[in-house]
Amino acid sequence: MTQVITTKDNRPYHHGALHTAIVEAALDVLSESQSTEFSLRELARRAGVSHNAPYKHFADKRELLAAVSAVGFEQLARRMAEATKELDDPRKRLAAMARAYVCGGVNNPALYRLMFGGYLAGQDGRPVIERTAAYNMKALIVDAISDGALGRQIPDDESNIRTMDGAILVFWSQMHGLTLLLVDRLVGPGDKTAELTESVLQGMLDGLVNSIPAVPEGVWVGPPLAG
Repeated sequence: MTQVITTKDNRPYHHGALHTAIVEAALDVLSESQSTEFSLRELARRAGVSHNAPYKHFADKRELLAAVSAVGFEQLARRMAEATKELDDPRKRLAAMARAYVCGGVNNPALYRLMFGGYLAGQDGRPVIERTAAYNMKALIVDAISDGALGRQIPDDESNIRTMDGAILVFWSQMHGLTLLLVDRLVGPGDKTAELTESVLQGMLDGLVNSIPAVPEGVWVGPPLAG
């Protein structure tokens, strides 16, 4: 039987809709405050439901933030896909994804740090819901590299996994590092973000065209789907 939760002004919330409302409230608070120091009670107030209502969906704050991070990865994947939809050239697609990546982090540092920082890491690794969303985002990058973004096609199969992961590790390291340098104002000014990104990006891509360092045996570039 479908569960319905009533808001404080007696508007009914479908059970699934409440889950979305709480996550959206968390995204809003995170964007506004640039801090994860908020309570589930505050999110319940924003959603207009009782302070106990969020616990029907989330066992604790970490579980909620995992859902928020997963949505962040979904949003980033959509921006990356949107940036490439008119592009056929794989190098241009990869470059467009890199620009979308850096822009997303600079525009919402708190969400970026939640997604790529250590807050959600536990003894069993990252939360499953987040790992799945991150893996789907990674697949977009794999597709561009496989199609020839680095000067030659690299089939996405078992024989090329160390080469593919090596390319992704270099790409990710450069874009992640630049994003954090810009966010922390160790590189600037902010109005030069696009030019800085383009300069670092093209230099990195040129380097990978010349040489792709394969990762050592047993190394994963993740997060892995299995904990």
